[in-house]
Amino acid sequence: MKILITGARGFIGRNLCENLKNVRDGKDRTQGFTVDEIFEYDVDSDHNLLETYCRECDFVFNLAGINRPKDSEEFNINHSFLAHLLDLLKKHGNTCPVMLSSSTQALLDNDYGKSKKEAEDLLLAYGRENQVKTLVYRFPNVFGKWCRPNYNSAVATFCSNIANDLPIVVNDRNTLLTLVYIDDIVAEMFNALQGREHREKDICFVETTYRKTLGEITDLLYEFNAQPQTLMMPPIADQSFEKKLYSTFLSYLPERKMKFALESKTDSRGSFTEFLKTADHGQFSINISHPGITKGQHWHNSKWEFFLVVSGHALIQERKIGTDEIVSFEVSGSKPEAVHMLPGYTHNIINLSDSEDLITLMWANEPFDPDKPDTFHEDVQ
Repeated sequence: MKILITGARGFIGRNLCENLKNVRDGKDRTQGFTVDEIFEYDVDSDHNLLETYCRECDFVFNLAGINRPKDSEEFNINHSFLAHLLDLLKKHGNTCPVMLSSSTQALLDNDYGKSKKEAEDLLLAYGRENQVKTLVYRFPNVFGKWCRPNYNSAVATFCSNIANDLPIVVNDRNTLLTLVYIDDIVAEMFNALQGREHREKDICFVETTYRKTLGEITDLLYEFNAQPQTLMMPPIADQSFEKKLYSTFLSYLPERKMKFALESKTDSRGSFTEFLKTADHGQFSINISHPGITKGQHWHNSKWEFFLVVSGHALIQERKIGTDEIVSFEVSGSKPEAVHMLPGYTHNIINLSDSEDLITLMWANEPFDPDKPDTFHEDVQ
């Protein structure tokens, strides 16, 4: 399949192009179609190329458009470019499907909305007159990686400013936005290529959208920005808005924030470093024990843990409270094995080496709460 993408270097175009390249180059083998060539066309492309592309393509994604012109008359480009594109397709008798990136503003009485509605009507008429499949998508606010901040996306601007510790302006926290995530758009474009688009009469749509207030969005972004200090990862359920917004926010991080220091509690035995906390999926920590050192020697009522030695040689011992029987596990970083620390069992971990540090990844089912530590000292033996 040969695919033409106009507006290829725009936000949606870039994401679509890069994902189509993954299919073309065999990096993504999960799709039900193949890509032979991708014709990328943008405002600064050689205009003569468009005719060649229109002669050869098997599918057109028309993502080109003006949305922030210096003069409102420039909105006419949204209509005139599409007309030129369709004329070239007709000239070469190319009846391939044509997709149009429109906007929910096509229903509004403003210059931008009117230009989008005119383009929609033009494409739909072209489809009827030439027996061509047309796909008109009215996108709401789109967010995701590579969206240009300080342009026409509040989410992109908020992400960029907050990631760079710059102020933001929110006139009304209760303003409600309808949003669609860029990866969901790309997935729908892949559906369209295979004739599985979501459609209601003449208008196509992305199945998954979100309704969020500006206050909800900015509160989440400030929470994400504070994560290196709090270590707290908010709930990010699969396919949730929060998960997609977090991915978007991270794409705007400046280089200086791409790594962050962790606070280690150190003593003569070694160190203990909290790495990540979650509200509902526990806490990850890194424990380092010097040669010959024993750590732990405590038990929990309800808390449970996994210990995973990633470097060194250790003995882990557990004993049920009120009994004398000890269960022992000898583990090594050369053979990764996770060991349960059971509720009601006092436990320890002993570095068996006399020369090397022991490094253990530890997961607890809940973040440590100093007000309710659920941790009680008792030697295993």
